[in-house]
Amino acid sequence: MLNYKISGSGPLCVFIHGFLESMNMWHYLPLDELNCRKLIIDLPGHGNSVLSDSNKPSIDFMAEEIVSILNKEKVDDFNVVGHSMGGYVALLLKEKMPSCSKVIMLNSNYWSDSPTKKKDRERVSKIAFKAKNYFIQEAIPNLFSDQLEYKAEIQELILEAKLISPEAISYAALAMKDRLDQSKILNSDDFIFIHGELDSLVDKAMFDLEIIKSTHFHEISNAGHMSYIENHGEVIDVLKLYLID
Repeated sequence: MLNYKISGSGPLCVFIHGFLESMNMWHYLPLDELNCRKLIIDLPGHGNSVLSDSNKPSIDFMAEEIVSILNKEKVDDFNVVGHSMGGYVALLLKEKMPSCSKVIMLNSNYWSDSPTKKKDRERVSKIAFKAKNYFIQEAIPNLFSDQLEYKAEIQELILEAKLISPEAISYAALAMKDRLDQSKILNSDDFIFIHGELDSLVDKAMFDLEIIKSTHFHEISNAGHMSYIENHGEVIDVLKLYLID
């Protein structure tokens, strides 16, 4: 069972962090301003969750673990917010559970990796065992649009990421590599995208804006892949549009 916590009252929203993160990422956002009950989760091998899966790495396994939590807590309707890798998990929750209403993709996407990106995931999987700390110190700063401005936040994220085992980093990298395209489940009503205008990891041109409502695609100014830190004010304002009754 994954490590998780529940707080607040009102309609439930599940918050899922990204690769090399933990539930602590949500501390950068004033979630108390949202009038909803928050279920915040550590994914396998991240934060205080143990990596217990001995099968082939998969995003599907992560989603099933969250399904188990929702069933345990007797959750009916809920929304979900996923950052980066957490967005990939959120898409599968939507597919698996009809009771999932809105899916908010924070600096995330719904397509599968390109051949080049797959090779990069495989490289990460291997380097996690050979030079984990070096990889973390190189990878995390590149998620930001301005590394100098967010030097303190970057160091905090690096210190936390170094607590993740090589096995968990490798598992997550390969799980992302093998995920399938999920464009088939998109519709114009339930999916909301929050995209950093300076995000070098997610290509805006890849989004199908004929399916996604123009009003459901929010570009965050002066932000890269870590928009929840780089422009938390705009991000929380978007979340309020969809998570407050």
